[in-house]
Parts: sequence; C-alpha cells; structure tokens
Amino acid sequence: MDVDIISEEENPMLHRTDIRFETTHEEATPSRLSVRDSLAAKLDKGSEEVVVHELNTKFGMRKTVGYAKVYESAGHALDVEQDYMLKRNKIGADGDGEEA
Repeated sequence: MDVDIISEEENPMLHRTDIRFETTHEEATPSRLSVRDSLAAKLDKGSEEVVVHELNTKFGMRKTVGYAKVYESAGHALDVEQDYMLKRNKIGADGDGEEA
C-alpha cells in the first residue's frame, strides 16, 4: 500500500499535525489500522501517535483519500481525542487492567 501526503497543517495548541493523505491499493479498501501503521511508518512516528479519522473510497476506484491527526506523543492523543475514536484506532488501555 502506497501512502502519499496531500497536505499538512500544524496545530501547536493541541500538539498535533492534521494530515490529508491519499493511498492506492490493489484489493479492497484497506483497514483503518493498516492505514494507520503505514502512515506512522512514513512519518517515522509510533502507531499510537496517529489517529485516522476518515477513509473515503469512491466505488470501483483503487484510491482512498483520508484525514488523520498525528500527535507529538501518545499521551497527547489520549488527552485530546474522544473515547470512540481511540477505540476505533485501538489506542490506550485496551484490556491492560488499568481500568478498574
């Protein structure tokens, strides 16, 4: 899977960069987690620092356009992002026993 960054916008108040990207793929639309991992590898960041918000694929096309937020640290992502978005991206305490 090939990921190309279309635009980047710094957001220093929230310690993140907002990114619009485009990915080309051979098979069906890639999963959110595989896109997140590919984007994190391209940006040299950890997987838990990248939160993928949107993936839009037009019918019959092998191109997906998306929106992601890349945080300076995983802690900033946990502080800012909503719980449902953290669950979708599998970030944070997911069965580690920290939630009591």
